[in-house]
Amino acid sequence: MDETNKRTITEKIALFKRYFSGLPNVFGSYDPDTGRSWQEKRSVNSETILTHLKGKKHYGVYLLVNDITKAIATDFDSHDRSKPLEFIRAAHHYRLPAYIEISKSKGFHVWIFFNEHGVKADKARLVTKAILKDIDSEQTEIFPKHDCLNSQVFFGNFIYTPLFGRLVPEGKTVFIEPETMNPYQNQWDFLESIQRVEESTLDDIIEINGLSKQQRPDIQPNQSKDRLVQGTGLPLCIQSMLQNGVAHLQRSSCFRLAVQLRRIGLPFDATVSVLKTWSLKNKPADGKWIITDQEIVEQASCAYRNYYQAYGCETPEISLFCSPDCHTFKKRGQEAI
Repeated sequence: MDETNKRTITEKIALFKRYFSGLPNVFGSYDPDTGRSWQEKRSVNSETILTHLKGKKHYGVYLLVNDITKAIATDFDSHDRSKPLEFIRAAHHYRLPAYIEISKSKGFHVWIFFNEHGVKADKARLVTKAILKDIDSEQTEIFPKHDCLNSQVFFGNFIYTPLFGRLVPEGKTVFIEPETMNPYQNQWDFLESIQRVEESTLDDIIEINGLSKQQRPDIQPNQSKDRLVQGTGLPLCIQSMLQNGVAHLQRSSCFRLAVQLRRIGLPFDATVSVLKTWSLKNKPADGKWIITDQEIVEQASCAYRNYYQAYGCETPEISLFCSPDCHTFKKRGQEAI
């Protein structure tokens, strides 16, 4: 990729901020050597962006500010190119410009950018969900994951931004041409050419296509543990796992939890949000890492790929939390998943 141009570092940082900005006092980061991700509660400034562009520390942006977002991204967690390309074609059907980025590990992000003041996140998410439905990819993650911040959703979820300097030479975290799937020769020229969408365009799409929000309460990642599990119909063992976290078998436990959350009708993106909150309660034994967000998505995807009916009572991760008061206790003889 030819990145030679006359732009100064200051100009590049300003151009980057134009498209990838969100909450100013918190951001996500990631260690590529260990796979560990975390949240940093400090100001997002030019140094934060420069460190990212130089490839020293990832900058993950929290796109949602109150109920406004300046961009929306769909995370296609697979090397399969067909779905992001389908998304772009479907978005163009709605006259929405969309842009593909190769993500840092695997898969693709598809971005749609809005005007400098941002748009209502609920409208952006509603239209994006409609596009995903059009291409039979409704389980694909969307960022931001919520319509607004409130007393229960303090930050939302971050997404890693493009152009991480350490990975750009490898052809990762860069934007690519849909026709060739090759990186744009000059990523900064490309950024400057991006078309941004007005909120009125979203209003037209919603009205013309008769789109409406589903009448269901979303379980947000910062809800209290009582609200998270009470009245859901989840088995007592699953409630206990969600409330207390686990010390062993995190990944298989994550799969089991995802299976049960799907059984009660929770959508995929909400399940992933719940499991990310659950992971913060885990206390892995023997100095092991807490399960990563990427691993959570992978386990949840497996759980949503097929419809599992058994409870898995005989498996070690479930039996650790088994209660004689559980209404499924007498079913322990059934075949495990």
